[in-house]
Order: sequence, then C-alpha cells, then structure tokens
Amino acid sequence: MTDTPSPPHAATGVALPERLARAITLAGPIPLSQFMAAANAHYYGTRDPLGARGDFTTAPEVSQMFGELIGLWIADLWDRAGRPHARYVEFGPGRGTLAADALRAMAKVGLVPPVDFVETSPVLRTAQAERVPHAEWHLDLVGLPEDAPLIVVANEFFDALPIRQLVATNDGWRERLVACQDTLFLPIAGDRSFDAIIPPPLRDAPFGSVLETSPASVAILRNLAARLLAQGGAALVIDYGYQGPAFGDTLQAVRGHAYANPFEEPGEADLTAHVDFATLAEAARAEGLVVHGPVTQGTFLRALGIDARTQALAAAAPDRAEGLAGDRDRLTGDEAMGDLFKVIAFTAPGWPVPAGFA
Repeated sequence: MTDTPSPPHAATGVALPERLARAITLAGPIPLSQFMAAANAHYYGTRDPLGARGDFTTAPEVSQMFGELIGLWIADLWDRAGRPHARYVEFGPGRGTLAADALRAMAKVGLVPPVDFVETSPVLRTAQAERVPHAEWHLDLVGLPEDAPLIVVANEFFDALPIRQLVATNDGWRERLVACQDTLFLPIAGDRSFDAIIPPPLRDAPFGSVLETSPASVAILRNLAARLLAQGGAALVIDYGYQGPAFGDTLQAVRGHAYANPFEEPGEADLTAHVDFATLAEAARAEGLVVHGPVTQGTFLRALGIDARTQALAAAAPDRAEGLAGDRDRLTGDEAMGDLFKVIAFTAPGWPVPAGFA
C-alpha cells in the first residue's frame, strides 16, 4: 500500500459535532459544502458503511453480475483499443467488491491489469485489501502512475462529493450556509449576493428555488481529463442523478438504510446529492474528451447482456433463479435503480466507442 492516511481527527479526541459547533460559534456560519466535506470525511474514515449491517447497499453488493459486466465492458474496450498495457483505476472502491468481480471477468479473456485504488478511508482500504490484495492505494489522482493508459471506474463516487446550494430569496440569490445553536445545526441563507453567477434565464426563479453545483466534481473531472489526454484511456461514471440545469434540493442523509436529517449528528450518516451529468459532460468536452451518454443504468446493463448472464447463472444454480431475477430487476428496473442511476463514459480522442452507448 501507499499513501496510507491516519484516521481523520484521531488526535483531537473531540467529536465532530462539537468541533463544528465550536468553529461556527467562533467564525460564523459555514458553507454547506464545507459542512458536507467535514461530515463525509469523518463518516467514511471511521466505518464500513456498506451492506445489511451498514447504512446503504451499492450495486456491486446487490449482485456479482454488476461487477462482472463492468469487467467485460473494460475488456471489450481494451481489446478494440489494441490491447494496450492499461491500468485499472477505481475511485471510491467501497469494499473492493466491484473490482474483484470485474477483475475476475477480465482475467477470463486475458486482461490482468495492474490495479490502483483512489481511497482515503483506512477502514475501507483494509476491506479492499482482503478482496484485491495486489492493489496500490492513492489519496488522489496525483499519485497515479503515468506509465500507461487508465481505465477508470467511479461507481457512486461523485454523489458523495461536497455541493454548494444557492437559494432564491426575496433579496436575490444567496448561498446556503450552516449555522449552529448549541449543537443543533440548521441551514440558513447567507448575506452575500450571488445573482451575478446565476445564468440569466434562471435568475427569476420562484422564491425558495435551490440550484446545486459541485465545484469539487468538476475539479476532479478536469484533472482526470488531463490524465486521459496525456496517457490515453477511458472513464466510466455510474451514479444517481439528472441532466441539468435543474432546480431542486437533492441533499440527503442515509443511516441504517433509512433517510435521516442531513444536519443531525454530522459524521454519523452518509451525505449525498444527485449528480448533474450534464455538467460533467460539459466539463469533459471542454477539456477535449469524447463523451458517451449518459444512458440509464437499466439500459446500459441490458445492452451489456445482464439478461443472458442472469439466465446462465440460473441454469448453473436453479435454486438461485428467483433470487438472481430479483437482483437483475433491482439493478435494471425503472422503479428500482434502473432509471434513477445514470451511466456516462469519457474516452481519450482516438479510443473506440465503448459498449452500451450505441
């Protein structure tokens, strides 16, 4: 392993809510983005949040089919790109389940790439090492090797990055801040005007309208684009979201597989927001990448052959047929993950069009 960080805030001995409350009391309300960043850094750095015993379940934990199909998607792209010596990179790889399933599928067709994980949580790094012991770990893109094309996967990564919220008030557009009374956190509108950065067609939105942005997401995408343009390769992003611009407050907290108050007990729930795929696509094109999609997760997985894979697994284990069909429906159904989750790919110029984006 490389770049292993210490657990966040371990030296202070002061709980995160108390530290945030103290900071706000001394310096005033903080932007929502700062509150979200601090809460998620503590949350992910101190626990394994996945599975029945955790707070939420991601697609790779639903079924092995998800990771296997991603692996075959990578292998197909690699083959049509001329079989370069490429590296497999995953952003926020959870427990390493997706990578383990994808790598197993890749190996069956002769692709055994070196593996790089971009992960800051020491707890999750330990879980990942159990499933992919030969991986190398990095805190960010800076540490990734520059010796080969990169094939990057980011599943439910961008949704956990900090967002800014701008709110339409009677006095114009204001940034949403987080204030504190004792240890009770609550959102408020700031005093500073943001009218100048609101696109003209949106400035007259009704009172209470919320416009979300994620500068952190755009910054990461631009840095990733620089790497793909220099080294070659592709990136696959899977997350729940929409194609903006659009109004709406999508900030949510999940704890114990149920929705919670995002401002209650920061650091003890997963804070996320829907991903604006139009903004990601615009940023990628501006940097010179080729954009494919987005398409819905259901459309993508069906194009990759999830129905055939379900039938093959059911034929090999008839007693699991009903469960396998249920897992497929959860991943692809419009009322489950199939419609809300979107898939977009970015490729370096000259790379083939990836499967699933016809």
